[in-house]
Amino acid sequence: MQYLDWLENWYSSHCNGEWEECYGIKIQTLDNPGWFVEIELSETPLATKSFTPINIENSEEDWVTCKVENERFYGFGDPNKLSYIISIFKEWNEAIENQL
Repeated sequence: MQYLDWLENWYSSHCNGEWEECYGIKIQTLDNPGWFVEIELSETPLATKSFTPINIENSEEDWVTCKVENERFYGFGDPNKLSYIISIFKEWNEAIENQL
């Protein structure tokens, strides 16, 4: 739950009466099965930062892909990877914060 709590705080910290009207976070299930996470980065410090894509395919039951395109973080993973996807986003965010 620590990663979900962190993501809630990240989202809350960007809500300013305007940002949340246009941007946000989507967490959905996939039919293969798995998770899909989309986090809008527009008007955040991450919007223009580079992200090294991650693509791990150990098996059909053990996989994760994360990338940033068009000011959006995308994470896809097997049914056990939701926390891991959020942890990848968290670590990237913290690395950028430490550079500022």
